[in-house]
Amino acid sequence: MITILISSAGRRVELIRCFRSDAATLGLDLRVIALDSNPEMSSACLVADASFKIARCTTAEFLPELIKICAQENVKLVVPTIDTELLNFAEHQAQFEAVGTRVAVSSSAVVSMARDKAATARFLAEHGLPTPRTELLEQLLAAPASWEWPVILKPLAGSSSMGILRADTLREAELAATKRADYLAQELIDGREFTVNLFFNQAGMLRSAVPHCRQEIRAGEVSKGTTEHQPELMKLALRLGFALRGACGPLCFQAMVPKEGQARIFEINARFGGGFPLAHAAGAKHTQWLLEEAAGLPTTATDQWEEGVTMLRYDAAFYRRANATK
Repeated sequence: MITILISSAGRRVELIRCFRSDAATLGLDLRVIALDSNPEMSSACLVADASFKIARCTTAEFLPELIKICAQENVKLVVPTIDTELLNFAEHQAQFEAVGTRVAVSSSAVVSMARDKAATARFLAEHGLPTPRTELLEQLLAAPASWEWPVILKPLAGSSSMGILRADTLREAELAATKRADYLAQELIDGREFTVNLFFNQAGMLRSAVPHCRQEIRAGEVSKGTTEHQPELMKLALRLGFALRGACGPLCFQAMVPKEGQARIFEINARFGGGFPLAHAAGAKHTQWLLEEAAGLPTTATDQWEEGVTMLRYDAAFYRRANATK
């Protein structure tokens, strides 16, 4: 048996199902543990083999509690799922390794860059990768005539599209600045939005890149999307893969592809993207490759996947009765 742990599991039911499907393919007896600060209200915790309540990932209690669970439950692999926990994992990988657990996370340098949108823009520019013009909001307000309007305003460490605003005028940008101090301004690119799901092996080599068009988005996650062989995005993925020293496991980036002109990367996420199940359905078995690494099996990682696979998400529900036992 091999035990994996999904941290901050929340609604990641599809991710658990991907792992279980791949474990069956490999002939592995898989046990899935899910953690959440409120497991009774987590659908992923309900479908896991076991679940634990844990302190929020932003608290000092989170890390020692998690390492204790990993030791007690003989966890071989921890899979982070949300941005706010990544740096904690990246900085303390040695503590997990000491109890025999690997964390599917990139280096702290990669995580820190991806968590800060201004740092992401600088990183992309330094490596010659196309990205929209990006500056702190205070810089835009100091020289508004140098910008084309409208612009997009984003929190520096935002996630799941939370806090994003569109400013059509200088007055709207000034008003946004009074509401929060951590906004940055980004050039608005008119085009189709893509996510490219990436997989890096333990040696930091890019093994897979799968673009999908984000045709409909709900709460920051794709609800309708289709895989596409976009040559320009595939080239950008290779260039980004060479630049991302310290990348490991699942990552993704988002890009705009205009009708005319070059595609531009505007965000990097150092974790599984919310739309990863679409890449999995197209043949990019990132979850299987993580299991192979954790179990010491030969890797089957490949960049072969199917174009034209469409995902149409819908709402589903679990029902938990007050007197039921798991």
